[in-house]
Amino acid sequence: MDSLQGKQAGSIPQQRPPSHRRLAWFAVGTGVVVAALGTAMFSVLGDGTQAVAAPSAPLPEVTASRPLVRNLEGRLGFLGQFSAVNKVDLRAQVGGTLTAIHFADGEWVKKGALLFSIDPVPYEIKLAQARAQQQRATARLAYAKSEFSRANQLASSQAGSVQNMEQRKSDWQEADAALADANAQIRDAQFDLDHCQISAPFSGRIGNHNVSIGNLIAGSRAAASPTTLLATLVSQDPIYLDFDMSESDYQSYQRFASKRQAGTTTPVEIAAGGTQDFSTAGTLDFIDNSLNRASGTIHARATVSNPQNALTPGAFARVRVIASAASPTLLVPDAAVLADQSRFNVLIVTQEGVVAARQVEVGDMRSGLRTITAGLGADDQVIIGGLPFAAPGAKVSVKEGEIKPENDQVKD
Repeated sequence: MDSLQGKQAGSIPQQRPPSHRRLAWFAVGTGVVVAALGTAMFSVLGDGTQAVAAPSAPLPEVTASRPLVRNLEGRLGFLGQFSAVNKVDLRAQVGGTLTAIHFADGEWVKKGALLFSIDPVPYEIKLAQARAQQQRATARLAYAKSEFSRANQLASSQAGSVQNMEQRKSDWQEADAALADANAQIRDAQFDLDHCQISAPFSGRIGNHNVSIGNLIAGSRAAASPTTLLATLVSQDPIYLDFDMSESDYQSYQRFASKRQAGTTTPVEIAAGGTQDFSTAGTLDFIDNSLNRASGTIHARATVSNPQNALTPGAFARVRVIASAASPTLLVPDAAVLADQSRFNVLIVTQEGVVAARQVEVGDMRSGLRTITAGLGADDQVIIGGLPFAAPGAKVSVKEGEIKPENDQVKD
């Protein structure tokens, strides 16, 4: 009986739990919903012959403009350093004790102004001795001249010997030479006495005094010891600006200068004090006669008027020199030029609305804009706004812009 019941129980199939059945129906229902949503993404318009896709994300918007074109002269830029036109190390020509200093350190002094005084007493004594020697030589000359006249008369009348006459003549000549030597000694002593006072050889700004009052200084005339440096004086108006040109820049300038009339000066623009304001004017008046073989550069110099003494020898400044005649030049905002190590690029938009990179060669700044010397066309659409959204190869929406200079005149 039990075995029969077991067989009957094994022949009856087991039923699936209700929860599994509900999950299966849920999966089928989800698939139907997804299919319905997929079908709903398309809608039939009009007669049902055309289907339109759902709207996609908008294209990124950039602002683009053609480069600004201006007729500009080519310029070369250099870093220079100011130097004094006149500079002198003040040293005494005579030695002695320094008795007075007649200036304040760093002040402006005029030509001929008294700067230092040296004790004149030793040189006054020397001058008095020379004058006494002159009087002695004058007296000897008068006596020798009288003796020669007397001997000459005696020799003429056969009352004296010719030898005596010749001797008196020799004494006269020696006395005359002694007087000339005494006069020279007076001039020498007067020279030393005059140079006990040291004056400014030109107008300029004097530095600090290197020797204090009471010190014994060595002069250059005695040459017994190295001379003593008292102070340094430099002129400030006008002032030089020295700079070096590379060989290629020098050749560019020479090609431009050779086409100008002889005697024409070359103006330069200078920005001093670490600013970008090239408002100081100067004149290029010297270029060296040979290139430096070690550096490959050639030395040049401009002269700058400095009536207010605002420019100081030793200070650095930037200088610009005209190197070519005016020609059409492309200008773009400096922010539109992207630096890539040693290269420069600008992004443009093609006719198909695709962003493309152009490698360019850049020049200096003009009216707040960067000059482009090569790599860009006048009809290219340069991206000047929305650069973060512009990637080479990406399609973009273009908004028309305009490049405007900061002013009508070149100021950069």
